[in-house]
Formats: sequence, structure tokens, C-alpha cells
Amino acid sequence: MPAPHQQPVLRAVEEWSARLAKLQAQAGERTAKAVEASWKQGSAKAKELTVQRVPTPQDWMEYSVDLAQRWLIFLDILRKRGNQYFELEAAGNPPVLVYQYETLIDARTLERPANYALLRIVPPEGMTIDPEKRPFVVVDPRAGHGPGIGGFKEDSEVGEALRAGHSVYFVSFYPDPVPGQTLGDVAAAEELFLKEVAARHPKAGKPVVIGNCQGGWAVMALAAARPGLTGPIVINGSPMSYWAGASGKNPMRYAGGMLGGTWMSQLAADFGNGKFDGAHLVQNFENLDLANTYWKKLYNVFTHADTEEARFLDFERWWGGHYYLNGAEIRTIVEELFVGNRLASGKVMTAQGALDLSAIRAPIVVFASEGDNITPPEQALNWLADVYGDTKAIVANGQVIVYLKHLSVGHLGIFVSGKVAVKEHRQIVSLVEHIERLTPGLYEMILREKGTREAPEYEIVLENREIADIVAADGGGRDDEAEFQVVANVSDINSRVYDAFVSPLVRAAANETTAEIGRRLHPARSVHYCFSDRNPWLRPVAGLAEQAREHRRPVSSDNPLLAWQEAASQAIAATLDGMREARDNATELMFYATYGWMRALGIGGSYGDAKAATPVAVRNEAEVRELLARVDKGGVVEAVARALVIAQRAQGFMLPARAVEAVERLIAEPEVAALSREERRRVAHEQMVMVAYAPERAEQAIAALLPGEAERRRAREIINRVLQGADLDPRFTDALKRLGKTLQPVVKAVA
Repeated sequence: MPAPHQQPVLRAVEEWSARLAKLQAQAGERTAKAVEASWKQGSAKAKELTVQRVPTPQDWMEYSVDLAQRWLIFLDILRKRGNQYFELEAAGNPPVLVYQYETLIDARTLERPANYALLRIVPPEGMTIDPEKRPFVVVDPRAGHGPGIGGFKEDSEVGEALRAGHSVYFVSFYPDPVPGQTLGDVAAAEELFLKEVAARHPKAGKPVVIGNCQGGWAVMALAAARPGLTGPIVINGSPMSYWAGASGKNPMRYAGGMLGGTWMSQLAADFGNGKFDGAHLVQNFENLDLANTYWKKLYNVFTHADTEEARFLDFERWWGGHYYLNGAEIRTIVEELFVGNRLASGKVMTAQGALDLSAIRAPIVVFASEGDNITPPEQALNWLADVYGDTKAIVANGQVIVYLKHLSVGHLGIFVSGKVAVKEHRQIVSLVEHIERLTPGLYEMILREKGTREAPEYEIVLENREIADIVAADGGGRDDEAEFQVVANVSDINSRVYDAFVSPLVRAAANETTAEIGRRLHPARSVHYCFSDRNPWLRPVAGLAEQAREHRRPVSSDNPLLAWQEAASQAIAATLDGMREARDNATELMFYATYGWMRALGIGGSYGDAKAATPVAVRNEAEVRELLARVDKGGVVEAVARALVIAQRAQGFMLPARAVEAVERLIAEPEVAALSREERRRVAHEQMVMVAYAPERAEQAIAALLPGEAERRRAREIINRVLQGADLDPRFTDALKRLGKTLQPVVKAVA
């Protein structure tokens, strides 16, 4: 019989054992399904081929000529990619923007230097820009690659903002960091950039800031440290809650734990003579999808060698350019964010104190995708639960937060897909023009299709959501994040040991020569030495490929050998997918097997230790109690505002353009126009908080706000004018009916 003090530990170990057995069964099932799927796919193709005609000698001849020509052209495309890599490297790896630009500020010359620069995008000829419209500032990720992906094509974030008539600026960076540069220096430079943009457009309002991936969390951290610095913030594919993810879907979140924490990034920086090679990060991305990296991407170029060259080389300009971070920068990123998860919990410390994301008052738009295996929706959105606690706290904080999810596009597609730019980014640009005038709360952005297939148009609908909806979307809940607190503690121990005993030896042995040799031998770079004119064996390919293009004889589409080629390709891709699935499942199982027993024994604490100690919902309690004590105080203005808020909440969605129109009509009424802008904001804020925290009391108290018939008649007149001509949802009018006789005639007027 175990002693009483041993029983909790034994129960925890039993729970861990049961959980591990369940994970093992799930991992085995997923792996078996993946392998079975690959076999089925290959069998289906084989069966399909058996009913096709047997290749004739003519088929063999046609296919052989086509294969040889495509192979030569394919090799030539790889050769051009390698040459392009070295040309861009010699030019300093400039941004891959498709637009012309001018450099306004080079942060390397500042008092606190950093390898960043502020660029002004030069609008294409014939494009009209309104300097009094909000300027846009695009911040690209510094996560291994260079800048430019936000304006990589005409159909892009930059392109959509320009088309809408906005001035656009771009936060760029150089390949090599300034010696001694820290993330604090980068933040100081970006703060100066945003102030410069605002000064250039004094009548336009504070700039809209778009942060892509790593650029997103950097913008959010800056906005938390300097509230009021920015206008609306858009973060695309940006990790904010780093431990989040779904079991069996997001293997990258286990990387820190399987490497023992942050010490490996420190080792890489020490071997790099103080600089961390971004090629390591790129390689991590590549390894997520074995089939795409090692087969499908190149096979697609080989198969469509006649048409894919321009697109492939264009993308490789960005994908092949690798940038560096200082050792201190990568250490801060990994320790504070990816392993420590301290941003959402308010534990990232600066000279001014801890960063508190709830200090951001600018509206926030979060764009995530279910198909993103680098920043899944859970990582993009779960921070809301940690920071705010519940949706009422967002309202009490006066904050507007909108999120939208794509169903399938991958991480890079969020930034580079032309279809995503034309659909999602175009609507985001139109939304941020009036987002600050919307009712505070949490919304999901839904795009209703209009127009035609050839000329698609979309209407933005903002549907009311609760933070509970976001947490519920995290399939297995958030209990699986508890082990990551253990990882953070183990990482801290390993990091201290590394600093004390290993780092001095590595730094003593490393120098710039050894570091440069290591960089050149990295697979992401060495491949270009093999496939470029620097390889003398490949130089004859250019002439041979040119002859192949001149005498091109593509095989006919009904040639059975072409089908056999495709079947072989699909079998290879399916095999690699099965290998990836088996690897990822084994990694997840090993992660929880390694850190689960530590958690069961109480090593490393619980997930709750990493969450914000005082979420906004708790900090706002006193203010909310004070407001609810005055729920029956006010007059016509308060009654009208409260009635419209109640109706909108009951409706469950908002059409932004129509909501702004209604607000403008309301402001035109004499009673409201007589109030100052701050007074109007105060009244709106108070009514929204009252309705959010005590909806029944708020409804019942409307009668007390309108004690006489004259007040009730005036309230009805205002609501009639505000809603005149509106196509109201039945839920909206039903909500007005619930308010009783006080506003009953309004229902007849607008229903």
C-alpha cells in the first residue's frame, strides 16, 4: 500500500501511462493509414495502367526523345537557378520586390544600428495614390530568407494596397546583422520607421501595419511596448502561441523538445562565429514535407519544363537567398518565444517592463490557414485565451479583433499565392479602412461570394465569435501543451550547462574561416555549386538545352509511357509521404514519452504556470462592477446605443460597410453630435460592456433610461433614421421586439 504522499504521484504516472498508450495507438493507426494509402494509390495506378494499350516502338521512340529533351531543359533550369543564386549573392541579395522602391532610412546609420531599412514603394506608372488615405507598412519575416515576399508579385499584399490607392512602405533588412545587434535594436528601428511614415501622412491617421510570419509577432511586440504607435495591425501566418497545435498534424512544435531546448541554436551560432545561418531554418521548413522537397517540386519542373521555368526561377530568387541573425537574436527568439512561449503570458521583459499584448488598442486582423503546418491556426489564435480569458474582456478592453481562416493554403501560400491576394488580402485591405469604427469584440471574417467566376467579388461578413470557439477548434484541447513547460525548464538547464562547459570551447575553436566553410558546405548552398556554371561538367548543358528547345518534340498526351511515368512519380511521392507520417508520429510519441513522465513526477510545473497570471478578464473586474452599478443611468443617447448593440449581438454578424454607415447616421443626430468624440467613445464603450457582461439587466434597464413618452418617441425617431433603408436580419428585429413597448413602433417601421 503506497504512502499517502506517494498516491498523487502514482496517479499521475498511471494517467501518463494511459495517455501514452492512447498516443501510441493513435500514432500507429495514423502511420498504418498513411502506408496503406500509399499502397492503394500505387495499386490503383497499376490497375489503371493494365487496361491501357501496350506501348508500341513508336511510343518508345517518341517518349525517349521527349524524355531526353525535357531532361536537358530541366538541367538547364537548375543551372540557371544556381547562376541566379550567385548573381544575387554578389549583388548583396536585394529584396525580391516586383516593384521599384527608394530607401528612406538605413537603420545601419542610426544611434542604435540594425540591419534594417525603410523603403517607399514607388507606384507603377498610371496608378493613382491618395496621400490622405492610411499608408500601409509591410513587415516581412526575417526567418532565414530575405525580404520581399509581401510584394513578390503584382497580386500581393503590396499590390492590393496600391490598387486601393494607399501609399505603401516596406520594412526591409540586409543579409548580415550589425555586430552586437539585438532584437531591441531592431524594435527601436521599426519604431522610428513607423513614426516617419506617420509624419509623411499627417492627415491620414496612423499606418496600417502588415506583419508576415515572424514579422507578425515582431509587430505585435512593438505595438504592446508602444501603444498608440500603429493603426490597424494585420498578422498573416504569425505564431503567437508557440506550444499550440493539433496531435498528428503539427510536428514542428516538438522540434525544440527533441533537440533538448535552445542549446542547439546556440551551438550553431557559436560554430558560425557569432552568427546564426538562416539556411538552418530553411532546412527545417524543407524537412517538414519530404515528398514536396525531394520530389514533387522538382518533378513538376521536369514534367512542365517548357512552361515552368519563369515561375520556378522567380520563386527561387527568394527561397534560395539565406540571411543571418546574431547569436543573441536567435537565442532570444528561441528562448523567449518558441521554447519559452513567454509572449502571450506577458513574461517577455524589456527595459520598460513586461510586454502585455492587451496594451494594444489598435484593431487586430489575424489571417491563418488550416493547411499551414508551420503556423497552424492554434498557434495563430490561442494567445487570445491566455491574454483575455473570455470575449467579454475584449469588449471591456475596447478592442476589435478579427480572424479569418483559409481552408487549405500552406504557409507560403498565405504570402505568395496570387489567388489568396486577390481574395483574402484584397478584402483585408478594404476592411482596415473602417475597422476602427466597428463595435469592439471578437469576429470571424467570412467572405460571401458575389459576381462571376471570371470577375469574382466578395462581401465581408463579420460573425460574432467567442474565445471558447477558438479553444474548441483546438481538437484535443490544450492539455497537450503541459509538457512544453517541462521542455522550457529542461532547456534552461541544458542552456546553462552549455554556456558553462561547451560554448567556451566551441568559440575558441571557431573563427570566420571555419564559419564560412560551414556555410558553404550547407546543403542549401552546396547544391548551387553542383548545378551552376561553377561546375565545369555542367557548362555544356546550356548549348544542348538550347538545341532541345529549338527542336522540341513533346510526347503526345495519350502515350502510355507518359502515364507510367506519372504512376512512378505518384508512387515515389506516396512513399515519401508515408515516411514523413511515420517519422512525425514517432517524433510526437517520443516527445510525450520523454517529457510526460517528468510532468507526471512534477518536474517542470504545469501549463497553467506559463499562462498570464492576470488575464484582462480579471484585471477589468473592478471597472465592470462600477459600470454595472450605473446600468439604469442615462438618457436617449445611452438607450439608443444600447438598443443597437443588443440587436447587433443578437443578429450574430456585422456587415462592416453598413455598420459604419449606421454609425455615421447616428453621429449626425443632434443629441449625439453635441458630444465630443471622446464622450461618444465613452458612451459606446460603457453600453457595450454593460450588454456584454449583463445582457438581461441591460435590456431591462432601457425603460429606466426613457422614463417619459417624449424620450421614448425621440429614441424611436433616431433608430428609425439610423436603420432607414437597411435590409435587416430577422434576428435584429426580434431583438428590438424583446425590448418591449418602449421601442415597439420601431419594429413596425423597419421590419
